[in-house]
Amino acid sequence: MNTLSTPARIRRSLLLVLGLLATVLLGATSAQASSQPPVPALHPVHIPATIHAQNVDYRIGGVLRGVDGPIADATVTVTGNGFEGEATSGANGAWSITVPEQGTYEVALDEDTLPDGIALAEGQENPREVTFANTSSATTLFLFGEGIVSQQTSFLETLTERALAGFSFGLLLALSAVGLSLIFGTTGLTNFAHGEMVTLGAVLAFAFAAAGLPIAVAIVLAVIGGGLLGYVQDAGLWKPLRRRGTGLVPMMIVSIGFALALRYVIQFFFGGATRQLPGSQSEIIDIGSVSISRNDLTSLIISLVVILVVAFLLLRTRIGKATRAVADNPALAAASGIDVDRVIRIVWVIGGMLAALGGILWAYYRPGVSYNMGQQILLLIFAGVTLGGLGTVFGALVGSIIVGLFVEISTIWLEADLKYVGALLIMILVLLFRPQGILGRRERIG
Repeated sequence: MNTLSTPARIRRSLLLVLGLLATVLLGATSAQASSQPPVPALHPVHIPATIHAQNVDYRIGGVLRGVDGPIADATVTVTGNGFEGEATSGANGAWSITVPEQGTYEVALDEDTLPDGIALAEGQENPREVTFANTSSATTLFLFGEGIVSQQTSFLETLTERALAGFSFGLLLALSAVGLSLIFGTTGLTNFAHGEMVTLGAVLAFAFAAAGLPIAVAIVLAVIGGGLLGYVQDAGLWKPLRRRGTGLVPMMIVSIGFALALRYVIQFFFGGATRQLPGSQSEIIDIGSVSISRNDLTSLIISLVVILVVAFLLLRTRIGKATRAVADNPALAAASGIDVDRVIRIVWVIGGMLAALGGILWAYYRPGVSYNMGQQILLLIFAGVTLGGLGTVFGALVGSIIVGLFVEISTIWLEADLKYVGALLIMILVLLFRPQGILGRRERIG
């Protein structure tokens, strides 16, 4: 017979999650540090994360090539953000300079170092500004020779390429948004800790990969870990609060506090550095006149398949029909013989697994894993759910795709740093003119 009180069960469940997270992360960092000299026992947690963090190398590079082939031994200088660096092109004309952070830099080619008879093509800007666009590398191209005209990409090709990237990003958002919408639809809870569930997926994938597991196995285990977090959250925190009759606003405030606690627990064990998952740098694939990275294409396919599976489960299975019944009317569903608590528990598990998978794909899209990556994407997830309609799963899918398309297509006209602002503007406009969202239903209040 279980004699533990409800608060004791809550503490035990939360300690189980934190203990599991600490064990995995400490195991990963110790695996990375196994070949290093022993460190002092004072602060054993922080040292591996800071010393052995796989920091992102931000690079600016390019290839110098003229009509007759590569241009070697030419000097390129990069300045900006308090940094100044210089590189010399190699035998293949390639050059690369590592910079300390993302931002805008000035790139200058020293024309005096060019071979005799070689000069920049007419109209080539030198020096020029280069800005990182949410990636770890930036490329610039100098053209050489008389009569050379830079090949311009048509607006239609650019629009198609951005739309493809936006569709991939929208499906990535939809993975997390569908889980959030399922939880809201069945419980009414606006879960601000959902961003940390996204983070945990990427962090666990990195931890398992750092421990020596193949990345495919690490991803599967990380997704299972996300489902476990969802299960423990509901069993140890949300179900007891529901049974006590806690209002939705106090529960929302609890979710904010839980999000902050979980975020800084992750930072304590994982560290503040941005780290890379295996295979984070992928080749570019040309599909006709459109280019897309292999990671983005893989993310698009995985997201689409998973969402179709979730849609099938909701529409064609008993648990899916029970979930929709609970979302529509929990009291009537319970009167019909449906175990509402069991359905909600399953929804939390599925929501946690979808959030974890979304976090892993987000880490490849950014690229990089950091302790606050879920916080950075949370507002976009809410924008997708709000745009599609709160509590409607297919609305979350549609809204997320629209947000993803808008974010990427807007970069044609907006600076890369402003693209997320436009997505949030959409959410504000929807709340003003159609509060129920695209697929939501009007409801009478009062």
